[in-house]
Amino acid sequence: MKAIIYRDTGTPDVLRFVDRDVPEPGPGEVRVRVVVSGVNPTDWQARSGAGHPKHFPEVTPHLDGAGTIDAVGEGVARSRVGQRVWLFMAAAGRPTGTAAEFTVVPAEQAVPLPDEAGFDIGASLGVPALTAHRALTVTEDGPRRLGPGTLDGKVVLAAGGAGAVGHAVIQLARWSGATVISTVSSPEKARLATAAGAHHVVNYREGDPAAAIRRSAPDGVDVVAEVALGSNLALDLAVLRTRGTISTYANDGGRPVELDVLRNMVLNARLQFLVLYTAGPEARAAAAQDVAAAVGDGALPVGAEHGLPLLRFPLARTADAHRAVESRSVGKVLVDIGS
Repeated sequence: MKAIIYRDTGTPDVLRFVDRDVPEPGPGEVRVRVVVSGVNPTDWQARSGAGHPKHFPEVTPHLDGAGTIDAVGEGVARSRVGQRVWLFMAAAGRPTGTAAEFTVVPAEQAVPLPDEAGFDIGASLGVPALTAHRALTVTEDGPRRLGPGTLDGKVVLAAGGAGAVGHAVIQLARWSGATVISTVSSPEKARLATAAGAHHVVNYREGDPAAAIRRSAPDGVDVVAEVALGSNLALDLAVLRTRGTISTYANDGGRPVELDVLRNMVLNARLQFLVLYTAGPEARAAAAQDVAAAVGDGALPVGAEHGLPLLRFPLARTADAHRAVESRSVGKVLVDIGS
């Protein structure tokens, strides 16, 4: 099979396009013929060695993807052969990510993909959708699971609604019944957040963004899904309701976080930091089940018309796909592998 590998961490130039033997699934595993691989910031961070120690002599990157199961290991039902699936955390603690024609993953990390959902949708789920789910289910007064009606009466602020996680936050929150506000940095990104389903969109670079958010949410925001805590904390606290939650999954820009302890105490604010690797298997399994239900309801479409443009690269140009993600290209970066 054709695969992308790296043996040393570094720039995208360490990625190699090679021939490898097709892997065999072990007990509890499935082998998937990959059609589309999704690229996330954590993929290039792992490849670069930034905060992600390398545990294997050779690694095939990428956590997310979609394709068809073509073989199963001991203990997995043979009926799963031929099943269309989306994959998550394929390369987490393993050397076999989705940047290859075939990959092997634990069976529970290959989630059935409905026939009406394309492989592009499947490859765009994983990290963004599961992170969005986690961000929306860690609040003091909110649900632990998502679905229609679970966020009725709640107000969600999706920071950076034109990004992959922000896009998923908008879609999952809207599917669950919340009023969704998104902050963006440009008119084009505003169009994308609106296309994703945000009820209200605020350009944080114009006017008084806190006042604009308060006009849409006079009682405050229940949960903020935050991508740049250091830059946005003051705005978040200005619009957060009492006992509200700021769910932080990144700190884009790297600005240090300065915490006004008294202000947070008065609000009884919850600052929740999150990453999928350490969220625990129960939280990940619940998120995968709810995301699968949302896909079945048609609630997680992708493409420019749905607020998430797709940027495509062939497998041999995976290094260029990594460069696109590193340069913060707007949209979801996908690698086409099979058919």
